[in-house]
Amino acid sequence: VRVVESGGALVQPGGSLRLSCAASEMNLPHYVVAWFRQAPGKEREGVSCTSSADSSTDYIEDVKGRFTISRDNPTNTVYLQMNNLKVEDTAVYYCAAVGAWTRTNPLAVCDLFPWEYDIWGQGTQVAVSS
Repeated sequence: VRVVESGGALVQPGGSLRLSCAASEMNLPHYVVAWFRQAPGKEREGVSCTSSADSSTDYIEDVKGRFTISRDNPTNTVYLQMNNLKVEDTAVYYCAAVGAWTRTNPLAVCDLFPWEYDIWGQGTQVAVSS
């Protein structure tokens, strides 16, 4: 099982990007999926997640209203639409997943703790600069 990110690029402030997380050998609707990011010299932080049971979502405060996470179950892909990008959004963005059945409460809403996820992609670079 694996996930592969794509879509990172260099963009100007105020621009938009859509990141993709394509899953292989796993039925994505049964997984909780999250996006994390890590800027140079900083710790990895959770950005957004989507639950498996009802596809509910969560975001960190800094990206609310600008980022949208979504699932496309037929293609086994999760997207992160990022609008009105800021310089401080510059980071390597990682997709992570965990089987819902492995969680203490499989129906619980998703969370943004990196230790909760056991499948990680290699990351895709997002650079926001003028």
